[in-house]
Amino acid sequence: MGVRLMVVDDHRLLAEALASALKLRGHRVLAAAAPAAGAAELVISRAPEVCLLGTATPAEPGMFDPVVKIKRERPQVAVLVLGPVPSPRGIAAAFAAGASGYVRHDERIEGVERAIMKARAGEAAVAPQLLQGAFGELLNPAAQPDDEGQRLLQMLTPREVEVLVRVADGEDTRLIAAGMGIAPSTARTHVQRVLMKLGVGSRLEAAALAARTGLLDRAERPASVYSEGAENAENAENAENAENAENRDTRAGPDSPR
Repeated sequence: MGVRLMVVDDHRLLAEALASALKLRGHRVLAAAAPAAGAAELVISRAPEVCLLGTATPAEPGMFDPVVKIKRERPQVAVLVLGPVPSPRGIAAAFAAGASGYVRHDERIEGVERAIMKARAGEAAVAPQLLQGAFGELLNPAAQPDDEGQRLLQMLTPREVEVLVRVADGEDTRLIAAGMGIAPSTARTHVQRVLMKLGVGSRLEAAALAARTGLLDRAERPASVYSEGAENAENAENAENAENAENRDTRAGPDSPR
C-alpha cells in the first residue's frame, strides 16, 4: 500500500528526482518542493503521512526548527530527515526535534522506501549504530570546549585588560601611560602584572596569546591615543619626571640639602 508523502529539499532537482522515483514505486507524492525554509507551513497544510525533509547541515543550530513546528501542529506526520553522513550530534538534534528517522542522501531508493515504511509505522528509521550514538549524545551531551579567552579575561582587572589591549595595539609605555592618565612607572607595573598573570615573558607573546584566544574580541577597546601623539607622550614624560623628583625629595628627607 502506497504512502502519502511529501519531499522537501533546498535542491529542487533532488526533491523532484526522489519524488518521481517514489511515485514509480506506488507512493502518492503530494508535493516536491524547495526551499526547505517553507517546509513547515507546506507540510502543515497538506498533512502527509510522511515528510522527507532534506538538510545539508544537520548539526547547525536551528536547522530542525521546521520539524519542531510540524510535530507541534501535525503530530501525526512522521518526519524523515535526508542528510549527509551525520555526526551523533546531528542525529541527536533531529530526534530531539521530533524526527522519526534519518536517511543519508546517498542511500539507495530501496533504503529510502524502507525508512518511509518504518516511519509511518511509528518506528525509528535509522541505522542502529547511528541511533545508539544519537541517544548517547542526548543522555550525555558533550561539554563545550574550554573558553580560554574568557578564562584569561576573568584573571585580569579592568585596568589590566585595557593595558593588554593597548599592548596588542602596539602602544609603548609612554603612550599607554598617556592614554590612561597614569605615570609611565605605573604603566610598566601594570604591564608586568599582565605578563605574569598570562604566564608569558614578553609583550609580543601577550599580544599573540590575546589574539589567539579571542580575548581581544571580548575586551572593550580604549580610545586610541595616536592622534594626540607627541603631546601625550610629552605629558607622560613630564609626569614621570615629576614623580622621580618627588621620590628623590622623599629619600633626601626634610633636613637634607636640595
